[in-house]
Amino acid sequence: MKSITTLTLLLALLTPSSIFAKDKFSICWSIYVGWMPWEYGDSSGIIKKWADKYDIEIDVVQINDYIESINQYTAGQFDACSMTNMDALTIPAASFVDSTALIVGDFSNGNDGVVLKDKATLSEIKGQKINLVELSVSHYLLARGLESVGLSERDVDVVNTSDADLVAAFSTKDVTSVVTWNPLLSEIEKQPSANKVFDSSNIPGEIIDLMVVNTATLKANPKFGKALTGAWYEIMQKMSDDAVLEHMAKASGTDLAGYKAQLASTKMFYSAKDAVAFTQDPSLTKTMKYVAEFSFEHGLLGDGAPDAGFIGIETPNGVFGNPQNIKLRFDPSYMQMAVDGKL
Repeated sequence: MKSITTLTLLLALLTPSSIFAKDKFSICWSIYVGWMPWEYGDSSGIIKKWADKYDIEIDVVQINDYIESINQYTAGQFDACSMTNMDALTIPAASFVDSTALIVGDFSNGNDGVVLKDKATLSEIKGQKINLVELSVSHYLLARGLESVGLSERDVDVVNTSDADLVAAFSTKDVTSVVTWNPLLSEIEKQPSANKVFDSSNIPGEIIDLMVVNTATLKANPKFGKALTGAWYEIMQKMSDDAVLEHMAKASGTDLAGYKAQLASTKMFYSAKDAVAFTQDPSLTKTMKYVAEFSFEHGLLGDGAPDAGFIGIETPNGVFGNPQNIKLRFDPSYMQMAVDGKL
């Protein structure tokens, strides 16, 4: 009996707590137009209402540094986190943290862009220094843009720049090109010499904003997935209310007009049906192939990754990459429950 008890204790110590059923959870988010609904859901009590329905608690935490929020999720400090599809692959999945895209909230449809100073076309970027957050979705957008005009990263010089410094940097004489996202993008576009020459509307559906959940936690606690999904789509139903949007605008540091402008360049999936259709579309697998190839070429899949397919990415249309090493999953089943009224 003693040996069995000792073995049980040892297994408990070696097994991540996330695989066990529990009743307290935490999620984190950072400021971005498509993620402000999480702040509203928290402050309005909608998330608490859905958590109460399933007899659980959900703590909602804002993290001011976007990448740090993902790092904390990856380290197990949060059960779920808002992030893009590329960052879900290159941070938690590449760190062998099996993660599930529970909610596909939107895709950038102009919220990320390439801006040149005193130049009108993307092809004129050749030979320039490009200030951006290196290895971010901005870097990915640049690569896709260069490809569209027959150029590559060998034709430009990428300068890693903190997102906090990009607006000020563009106003200096030496900086002639930046790549960034809203609300920074809209601030830079206001400068008289600025011309946006390429943006995410040119690659629709490739920069996707998600709520990502630890897969083991989700499997052991389906009530957590149901509560988050139910709360999200209740919030989506309120997105036509200017009072709700004004709240989100203020929380994100802008006004109603500014927030609506950001929404205009975001393809929000207000209905679960649309989100499910997007996730089930075969083009999602193609998109993730692009993302995986970019990530591999830039060393973002880990030192031991032999190719772009090292990490398996599961979608409703199959697996891209290694089916024996699936670490990122697009699972529309909870969103489908919202469609079917089963939450």
